[in-house]
Amino acid sequence: MEGLVIKSTGSWIKVRLEDGSVMDCRLKGQFRIHDIRHTNPVAIGDRVSLEQDMQHGNGVITDIRPRDNYIIRKATKLSKVSHIIAANLDHAFLIVTLAEPRTSTGFIDRFLVTAGGYYIPASLVFNKIDIYNRELEKLHGELTAIYEKAGYRCYSVSALKKTNIGLLKQAMKDKISLFSGHSGAGKSALINALEPNMAIKTGEISGVHLKGMHTTTFAEMHELSGGGFIVDTPGIKEFGLIDFEKSEIPRSFPEMEKLLPYCQYKNCSHTHEPGCAVKQAVDSGEVSQLRYNSYLSILNDS
Repeated sequence: MEGLVIKSTGSWIKVRLEDGSVMDCRLKGQFRIHDIRHTNPVAIGDRVSLEQDMQHGNGVITDIRPRDNYIIRKATKLSKVSHIIAANLDHAFLIVTLAEPRTSTGFIDRFLVTAGGYYIPASLVFNKIDIYNRELEKLHGELTAIYEKAGYRCYSVSALKKTNIGLLKQAMKDKISLFSGHSGAGKSALINALEPNMAIKTGEISGVHLKGMHTTTFAEMHELSGGGFIVDTPGIKEFGLIDFEKSEIPRSFPEMEKLLPYCQYKNCSHTHEPGCAVKQAVDSGEVSQLRYNSYLSILNDS
């Protein structure tokens, strides 16, 4: 049998079979030591082969098919081990909130660099626009202009008021889409707005720190009634890049990548070299200073 991994709790893995039914499965022993640099040998979105355990009635995963792509992050801040968030994605949506909680541009850019580095198209979803005051509206306009100019589609939505939910739903039709972001950014609330019958548990914002409290414990894939699937993920505090060479990083900034052929040196780091087209574009305003600062931060981290 073949199927699609829709949830993994570590011990047990839920697999959606070709007929739409779901089977609880476990991994065959040798997979537990396969690819030890990852915390999870099997990820949401993996296509797997399995056989039925006639004695216990569950399934046994015997093979994990090669992945078209996947998105990963460091398992912990200081770890060299990676955690695969999801695999075989058509699109990644980062849920961004400008308040309650605030999503930093550094976090946004690390997510976009990772998605781009693994060939996953990405968009930004600015949620909670219903709570914007004049200052947040101005910031929202500035950030939207920066990221759309860089080549990313931006959506402005309110899960609470159902604002522009139809646009988001149309963008996800017949695709496997990832929702990621901080706890409290409204991922689960957005999914409920997209699919009211799912009734996914939503959390509250901590009154002390204005940060979200976890409600999604494990990543899980849900089927959309209009076609396609959505992967809901636990909230992420930090997004640490892993397995990137320094020379690859500017290629994950679309507005910089198109300027690379015009730099004086082929191996230009865009930091100190003369004749750097990227630095010239930053000076002229063609490339955002904010994005360039993120590039330097990521370059130093790597």
